Amino acid sequence: MVSSIVVQYTDLLRTSEYDLWRRLRELLTGQGLDPDRTVVVDLLQEGPDHEEGQVISADGRVFAFSLHYDQAAENGAESAVLRGWTDVTDHWRTGSRAGLTAGAFAWMAQLEAD
Repeated sequence: MVSSIVVQYTDLLRTSEYDLWRRLRELLTGQGLDPDRTVVVDLLQEGPDHEEGQVISADGRVFAFSLHYDQAAENGAESAVLRGWTDVTDHWRTGSRAGLTAGAFAWMAQLEAD
């Protein structure tokens, strides 16, 4: 079953005009992903300066990353950078987000079938 976080964050990635989501679209595009076909598994604040995330590309690759920016600054998200961009396609099933990722894959399959 898909988590509401996956659905909500994916919708925000694709449609939100908030600085953080616009910047994440730019950064994902720079990594060769199409934000309109990418699914956000999770994006979780891990400290005052970064969030840990995971996405699934349209071709089924899974990537983990850290999104670093000055969260206290008014326009801090506009200068966000990706760090630790890692292809975890071969081992996401053993990670802490395995359940969320499996649900996201099932949701992607359901969307393609509709």
